[in-house]
Amino acid sequence: MDNLKDSDNVLIIWNEAEQVDLTNLVNEIKSVTNAPVVLENSNMITIDSRPPSSFDAVISNWLPPHSVQHSDTLLGTLIKILKPNGKLIIKDKTDISTSLKLNGFLNLAKSSDDVYVAEKPKFEVGSKASLKLNKPSVWKLDDTVEEAWARTNDDEIIDSDMLLDEDDLKKPDEKSLRVCVTTGKRKACADCSCGLAEELKGETKETPKSSCGSCYLGDAFRCATCPYLGMPAFKPGEKVLLDLKSDI
Repeated sequence: MDNLKDSDNVLIIWNEAEQVDLTNLVNEIKSVTNAPVVLENSNMITIDSRPPSSFDAVISNWLPPHSVQHSDTLLGTLIKILKPNGKLIIKDKTDISTSLKLNGFLNLAKSSDDVYVAEKPKFEVGSKASLKLNKPSVWKLDDTVEEAWARTNDDEIIDSDMLLDEDDLKKPDEKSLRVCVTTGKRKACADCSCGLAEELKGETKETPKSSCGSCYLGDAFRCATCPYLGMPAFKPGEKVLLDLKSDI
């Protein structure tokens, strides 16, 4: 009971199902503190049954068979009914260090006999505090992020125009933009996506070869997919120019 003071209000948590005599424990606590000692069943205690910040210390599961389950619900209730800087003293064979921290307890210590001692923060759970800023910063809506940041932090911003030289400001030749990036010549690459392949294809009008040999006789002798459909008959061997860009 070294963690108790003479003016501490103490709450003892135990399991009502346990056949435990708490008389000796209560007398031991009263020998240290002059304040009242309260007993509470772990299955019955809620934040509604005990007002917030009611106790300076809570002792839980102190006597065997140590059957109190320190769930997050119970720990969350205990931190609320403790006063700021209040102490929680627990006996538990399981590792509850993480649960204690996640429920807001600080300064956690564990002894070799499975006793955990933790403290509630020095402020009340849910309390609010205003922040005082030494130098308030006001950003105008017409400011850029860089301008506002520079005014707030007194940092010099590099002028983006200074990063460009004369060559960067020259307008490129349109013809140079129609050159394949892989060959450096006016030749489209295999996966051309700049339009050069289509342009070069339009410049080259090849005369298709006939697969049936009857294309020159006229539409009556031409296949359904014949490129000469709709064109007049011509002499065998005569060079015929096709408009490959047409819809036919």
